[in-house]
Amino acid sequence: MSDILEVVKNRDPHQPEFHQAVTEVVESVMPVLEQNPEYRKHNVLERIVEPERVIMFRVPWVDDGGEVQVNRAFRVQMNSAIGPYKGGCRFHPSVNLSILKFLAFEQVFKNALTTLPMGGGKAGSDFDPKGKSDNEVMRFCQSFMAELFRHIGPNTDVPAGDVGVGAREIGYLFGMYKKLTNEFTGVLTGKSLNWGGSLVRPEATGYGAVYFLEEMLKTRHETVEGKTIAISGYGNAGTYVIEKVNELGGKVVTIGDEYGYVHDPDGIKGEKLQYMADLWTIYRRPAKDYADRYKCEWVPGKRPWEVPCDVAMPTALENELQLSDAETLVTNGCKAVVEVANMPCTLEAAHYFKENGILFAPAKAANAGGVATSGLEMSQNSMRLSWGREEVDARLKGIMQNIHATCLSAAENYGMPGNYVAGANIAGFIKVVDAMIDQGVV
Repeated sequence: MSDILEVVKNRDPHQPEFHQAVTEVVESVMPVLEQNPEYRKHNVLERIVEPERVIMFRVPWVDDGGEVQVNRAFRVQMNSAIGPYKGGCRFHPSVNLSILKFLAFEQVFKNALTTLPMGGGKAGSDFDPKGKSDNEVMRFCQSFMAELFRHIGPNTDVPAGDVGVGAREIGYLFGMYKKLTNEFTGVLTGKSLNWGGSLVRPEATGYGAVYFLEEMLKTRHETVEGKTIAISGYGNAGTYVIEKVNELGGKVVTIGDEYGYVHDPDGIKGEKLQYMADLWTIYRRPAKDYADRYKCEWVPGKRPWEVPCDVAMPTALENELQLSDAETLVTNGCKAVVEVANMPCTLEAAHYFKENGILFAPAKAANAGGVATSGLEMSQNSMRLSWGREEVDARLKGIMQNIHATCLSAAENYGMPGNYVAGANIAGFIKVVDAMIDQGVV
């Protein structure tokens, strides 16, 4: 294990997020390698940590003032052993190659857990859509796609949305792809309903995480009803986490952003939930506006993990929940932690939760609902049909229940009962490397 980690760190010394993701997986799958000498013979670990392809390009665009701006962009095509590359596209100032490699690496195993035929990839740019006009976002997206279109396709690579890329951005990206290729095809997911999108896709990440939480709590004969839940974001995932928690009788008492967090002890529901959703999708305003409007506590410069809760569900960005936050949550009686964002807990925090008997769901399992429903959107596009809301939601819930069962089974089989991190990594790893071995050294 130390040898492969040293190789990864020496090869790419300035990619800490990628190192972190690889370390978590390698730690989990060592028992698999020990019991399966064929995997060691084929050097599957050395192969799976190296992207099949990385595309880097500039994105020049003109702002509303007539000034030329330039951003950097990437597409990391990590692994296509079980299907075309599949993974979101992120527009955020923090985007760099390390973050996208970690996201693409995680995506490989997440997609494998869904059982749908999708490989793993991730795209992004350091462009920040906040504060930009619709026309500026459109011009950026068109320039971005003018390069990316050469490398994607419905049977090659199917990007989707992520942080900073919602329905507006997907629309502009798809329009440019259609113009450049002269074809209407399911090359992007997260599309609007009236031109190829799927019902429940906007809700899928949030709903899926709550479905996973339901299954975890069942192992301790508990339910979501009556639980107090803290989340850290207020965007698309956070909105639908709150909606599903409310439906199941729980109460979400925090939201946040990069500036601080809101504490609403009465819970975010009804008109308040709608206003919160509008803050991001319509007004693009900070979370503090919610506190100002509903006269509740605003805590600047902090994350909400100091608020007593039964369940913590980080929904923002990577490494937002540190070891000190984990200690506070455990002290305050938290029973479960569900990663809704991608790798929002540091390795130290994740280890602390497991050491203290906290139910801990890693992102690659808990937030797989989004990409699972993207896979369902791809299926509908291929068949030129549309499924009803109830059917898609039922399929989503079934997929999340199956992922939960798969994680528990894999962990049990390799001597780590109840360890969702190990179970998710092992189950995804075995599926992908078996396919890699079947296909030879390519």
